[in-house]
Amino acid sequence: MIRNYLFSIFFFSGIVLICIIFLPSLFLPQKIVLFGGKIMGHWSAICLKIFLSTKITIKGKENIIKNEKFFIASSHQSMFETFFLQTIFNSPVFILKKELLKIPVFGWYLKKIGSIYIDRNKTTKKNLGFFEQISNLSKSSNRPLIIFPQGTRLAPNDRAPFKKGASRIYDELKIKCQPVAINSGNVWPKEGKLKTNKNLTISILKHIDSGMNKDIFLQKLQDNIYFELDSLN
Repeated sequence: MIRNYLFSIFFFSGIVLICIIFLPSLFLPQKIVLFGGKIMGHWSAICLKIFLSTKITIKGKENIIKNEKFFIASSHQSMFETFFLQTIFNSPVFILKKELLKIPVFGWYLKKIGSIYIDRNKTTKKNLGFFEQISNLSKSSNRPLIIFPQGTRLAPNDRAPFKKGASRIYDELKIKCQPVAINSGNVWPKEGKLKTNKNLTISILKHIDSGMNKDIFLQKLQDNIYFELDSLN
């Protein structure tokens, strides 16, 4: 219990401190804010290692797509991946809930780094142009888009079907997909106590080529990620 408290105190205090230090960057080039995001990613790993004795392993670095556009589809079990994946990939562009942009200061950073937001359960002009927006971003930027096809953080053993929005994004972008499986919920679950002395693995899987039927793609993506998660548990 004490280690849980220490982790929470130091982790969130560190995130707040980084946000304060990088406040001037809101008026500077975007790359400076993106660097701050990478620091947050490293800080999350440092806190897990020190306070929870977490062993963090990255598998499959050789599978990372190079010299061409791609998007990332990652499993989602905790806050960890939203921070740490920025340290592995080239400052990915996040798709997020509009509510997150309302968080004081932190929301400003999310806007500055070019995050794409969507109003859940609402039909708005912004939502209707969502897929056109991500297509334009993919064409104009070398930063990969990152999506969480489960839609929200899930328990480590939850095998809910992936959301169809992932297949629509794949069909719209017409680029390769980089699947990522992360068993972070075994250490930092959405609900309940954090776990100590556990292994946390980020597994970068072989890419899925573009040009597939979108429904076949979604099933393959889901099968590949869940198969890997089953092997990690």
